[in-house]
Amino acid sequence: MAASSPAAAAAARGALTEQKFSEMSPALSAEVVEALRSGGFRRCTPVQAATIPHLLSHKDVAVDAATGSGKTLAFIVPVVEILRRRSSPPKSHEVLAVIVSPTRELSSQIYNVAQPFFATLKDVSSILLVGGLDIKAELKRVDEQGANILVGTPGKLCDVMQREDTLDFKNLEILILDEADRLLDMGFQKQINFILSKLPKLRRTGLFSATQTKAVAELSKAGLRNPMRVEVKTEAKLTSKDAGQQELGPSKTPLGLRLEYMICEASKKSSQLVDFLVQNNGKKIMVYFATCACVDYWAVVLPLLNSLKGSPIIAYHGKMKQRPREKALASFSALSSGILVCTDVAARGLDIPSVDLIVQYDPPQDPNVFIHRAGRTARYDQEGDAIVFLLPKEDTYVEFLKLRGVPLTERECPSNIEDVVTQIRSAALEDRNVMEKGLRAFVSFVRAYKEHHCSYIFRWKDLEIGKLAMEYGLLQIPSMPEVKHHSLSLEGFIPVDDVDVTQIKYKDKAREKQRKKALKRKAEEEAQNPKPEKKRAREKPEKPKRKKTGKQRQSIQTKEDLDELAHEYRLLKKLKRGDIDEDEYEKLTWFGDSDGEASDGDASDLDEKKERGNKAQKKLKQRGKDRGGSRKFEGKSKRRSKRR
Repeated sequence: MAASSPAAAAAARGALTEQKFSEMSPALSAEVVEALRSGGFRRCTPVQAATIPHLLSHKDVAVDAATGSGKTLAFIVPVVEILRRRSSPPKSHEVLAVIVSPTRELSSQIYNVAQPFFATLKDVSSILLVGGLDIKAELKRVDEQGANILVGTPGKLCDVMQREDTLDFKNLEILILDEADRLLDMGFQKQINFILSKLPKLRRTGLFSATQTKAVAELSKAGLRNPMRVEVKTEAKLTSKDAGQQELGPSKTPLGLRLEYMICEASKKSSQLVDFLVQNNGKKIMVYFATCACVDYWAVVLPLLNSLKGSPIIAYHGKMKQRPREKALASFSALSSGILVCTDVAARGLDIPSVDLIVQYDPPQDPNVFIHRAGRTARYDQEGDAIVFLLPKEDTYVEFLKLRGVPLTERECPSNIEDVVTQIRSAALEDRNVMEKGLRAFVSFVRAYKEHHCSYIFRWKDLEIGKLAMEYGLLQIPSMPEVKHHSLSLEGFIPVDDVDVTQIKYKDKAREKQRKKALKRKAEEEAQNPKPEKKRAREKPEKPKRKKTGKQRQSIQTKEDLDELAHEYRLLKKLKRGDIDEDEYEKLTWFGDSDGEASDGDASDLDEKKERGNKAQKKLKQRGKDRGGSRKFEGKSKRRSKRR
C-alpha cells in the first residue's frame, strides 16, 4: 500500500515540509519535541512526515526514500514514543527494541544520534553492539547490566543472541532494519533470518532503504505484516541543455544535489582530478576510489604534488583497523575544509557534517551505490555537488543512470591543465614505497574493474592498459595474467629510460635496511642451493597424421549429432518451462536468419524444431537404457556398408 500524505507533494518544493513535529498526529510527547527542538529540528522532512504516523498507528512500514532525507529520525522518534507509551517500566534484561544496520560506523552514528532521545526514557537502557570489540567483555556487560534497546550490526547482534540466554525478547515492541538492501548485499541474509526467528511475530517492523531491490522485497514479505509502502522521491531538475528533450520525472537524488559527469582519457584522469581539487580548494571534499589499495596509494601521492601541498588529505577504507578508522572519520568530520579519499565503506548512512563536494574518481562496481556515494552531500535542506569521472568508452553509463532516475549533466573536460604524471613518477623514483603502492593499486583496480555489475558498460577487455598505467604514474607495466594472456592495449605508455627498479630505495631508512637484509639473505640462500638448470625437452618430430577409417569418421559424426540433439533437448525443456520464449529458442537453435529476425515459414520450422527436440529426448533416454546401443548402431552401419 502506498502512503498518502501531504509530505509527498511537499517533496517537490523543498527538503522540509510544512508539518511541524509539535503538531503531528498522533501527537509526540513534550520531552521528544523538546529533544528535537534542541537538535535544531522543528519541521519534518517528507519521509519523516509520512513514516512516523504509520509506525505510531501500529503499522509496519517499508520506506524507500532518497539518501540524506532524514530516515534516521524517521525511526528513532517512533521507537522512543512506542516505548514511552508502555504502562510499566521494563525489566533490566527485557529487550523492547532492536535497530540493525550494516556497518559499524552507521550503527555508531545511529546510537549517537539517538542518545538525546533515549535519555528522555526513564529506567530504559541501551547498548551498542558492533564488531571490533571484545565479545567476552560485551557479553559480561549485557549479563550484568542488561539492555532494553539493542543497536548494532547483524553479525554482532546474532553472536550475542546466540550466546546470551539472559536477554528476553518475548515482549519486543519494534524492529528496525536500516539500509536493508545493503544488509542483504553484504551477505547478512543468514544472520537476519536468525534474528527474525528469535523475535515475536506480533511486533512493529520498519524497513528503511534508499534503494528497493528484489531481495528487499522478499525480506519485506517475510518480516513485515501488511506493510505500508512509503516512497518519497524528488523531481528531476533540468538544465537548459536538456530542456525540450525530456520531461520532469521522479528522481532518487536529494533535491539540493547537482550531479555532473566528466569524460576524459585514462592517461589524463589523474591530472584532471588534481586540477578539479585545486579549483575547489577550501571545500570539504570526499573522493571515492574502487579499492583499498587505490585509497592507500592516492593518499600518499596527492600530498606530494606541488599544487596540493598543505591540503589535509585523510585515507579511509575497510581494511583499516577500527581505531584508525574512527580517528580518520572524526578528524575529517571536524575539518571545515579538506579531502577524504575513501572506498564504498563511506558510501552508506554516514552523516558527515557540511560536505560540499563528492568526486567519484572510479564509478562503483554496484550501480546502486552511486546514489549513496553522492548522498553524502546535500543532506536535509542543504545543497551540494557531485561529479563522476568516466572514460570515453564508459559514456553509456550516463544514459543508464538516467533510466534509473539519476539524471546527470555534462561538465566540459578542460584541455590546458598541469600534467602531474611526471611528478608522480619522480616521487616513485625517490621512494620505493610510492612505486610499490602504485603497482598494487593498479593491479587491484584492473581486478576490481573485472567485477563490475554493469560489465556490458565497463568491459575490462576494452581497458587501455598503457594509458591506465600512465594515469597511475607507473614506471613499468606489471606482469599480471590479465595483461599477459589478453590482448589489452598497451598504447600510450611511455617507459622511463635507464631505470633499474630493483635499485630504487625506500625513503624510510628502517624499511630500506630491512629490504637490504632480505636481499642479502636471499642471495646467500641461492649461492648455497643453486637451482638446477632446466633441461630442454627434446622436440619430438611430428607424427604424420593417419587417415581416419570410415568407422572412426562415422563415430565422430554420431557423437556430434548426439551432442546437437542433447543441446536442442535442453533448449526445448527451457522453452516448455517458460525460461525462454520462442524467438530466443529460434536464435539459440540457429534457426533465425543472420540479423536475428524470423525467416519465412517460422511457425512450421519451430514445430519441426520441437519435433526434433522430442525425438532427441527419446533417443537420449533410449541410449541411457542399454549399454549395447553403440554396438547395435555399429552393426547396422556394417550391414549398410555391405549393401553398398
